[in-house]
Amino acid sequence: MAARALGRRTLRLASVILCVTDPRSSTINPPSSTYFAIVGSEGNDEISLIRFGADGAHVDHKFRMGTNPTELIGPHGVGVSPDGRYYYVSTAHGTPYGALWKYSTAGDTLLGRVTLGSFPATVQVSPNGAYVYVVNFNLHGDMVTSSVSIVYGEAMVEIARIPTCVMPHGSRLNPQGTKHYSACMMNDALVEIDANTFKVSRHFMLGKGSEHGMSGPVAAMTAGLSHDVSGHAMAAPNPGDVTCSPTWAQPAAQGASIFVACNKSNDIVEIDGDTWTMKRRIPSGDGPYNLAVTHDGTRLIATNKRGASVSIIDIASGKELARVPTTRKLASGVAVSSDDKFVFVTVEGIGSEPGTVDIIDLTTLAKVASVDVGQQAGGIDFWKVVN
Repeated sequence: MAARALGRRTLRLASVILCVTDPRSSTINPPSSTYFAIVGSEGNDEISLIRFGADGAHVDHKFRMGTNPTELIGPHGVGVSPDGRYYYVSTAHGTPYGALWKYSTAGDTLLGRVTLGSFPATVQVSPNGAYVYVVNFNLHGDMVTSSVSIVYGEAMVEIARIPTCVMPHGSRLNPQGTKHYSACMMNDALVEIDANTFKVSRHFMLGKGSEHGMSGPVAAMTAGLSHDVSGHAMAAPNPGDVTCSPTWAQPAAQGASIFVACNKSNDIVEIDGDTWTMKRRIPSGDGPYNLAVTHDGTRLIATNKRGASVSIIDIASGKELARVPTTRKLASGVAVSSDDKFVFVTVEGIGSEPGTVDIIDLTTLAKVASVDVGQQAGGIDFWKVVN
């Protein structure tokens, strides 16, 4: 253990030295406070801690996760606990299944691991810190119903695996922690899970021109068991026959609305959480992928994967305030700082290119810093700000 700790400290020191001279770490109008975000790079199993402060943006330290140095496990989703003491990483490439890993933010100590379903993807910790929600994306499987895993974080035990839809992704809890939402890429649906019963309560069909809310799970539709909000039975589209192809579900800051990124139709659907009806479609860039909202409820952020950009949208008007180009192609994850001043965006890159984290100032609506990380940077979560 002592040798391992020494090696990790050496690796961290090397990372800092390398990033000081990295030209991509240059910063415009650096902040007086210091911001930290945790990033997973699926292409080389790296976890990086990004530090952004008066000296610019740097990789504070990094390490390679996993137990077999010859096998990629693919860190995909990252979620920090509300108290900032722990972070969780989903690994998508396990054989035959993936896993969820728990680390301490102090020293990156591995505290536990639990096997989940096929290709675990998006991760979020519940507001009370007790549970971790992970979608089992099942990227390489047949078009069959997959699931959402719920893990009790303290013991790292999967306590529920809830069947939802085909290729669930982009999942988030409402701020109250009472409802969990996930997007079904191959069903054109949004699924709501009741966090008290651990059951699917209703879903919303997102196909353009046929938007409607329904009770019960998506899987029940094939058996003729699903009904719209008026109690009428509805027919189910074939999996893969999609016009929206939703990739992310993001509740509003107070939870009244749910925003869903339609990656195929280049817009964002806003759904009223009370009436379970569509409020509007908000235009976005090319291929909106991941979403985030500011804590004050005024801004919606969308990464445009095909468009190599980030859309910053005024929620009240639905107007796109800015579309900020990313450093490289394939914009992916997004996280907002706790003070709503900055947005941290992961960019996967193409081929042998490194991944990148771009940092956008929410006051000037401009990219102010950029730093390279491991290949295929995707999962990201904000950790803390130090004044």
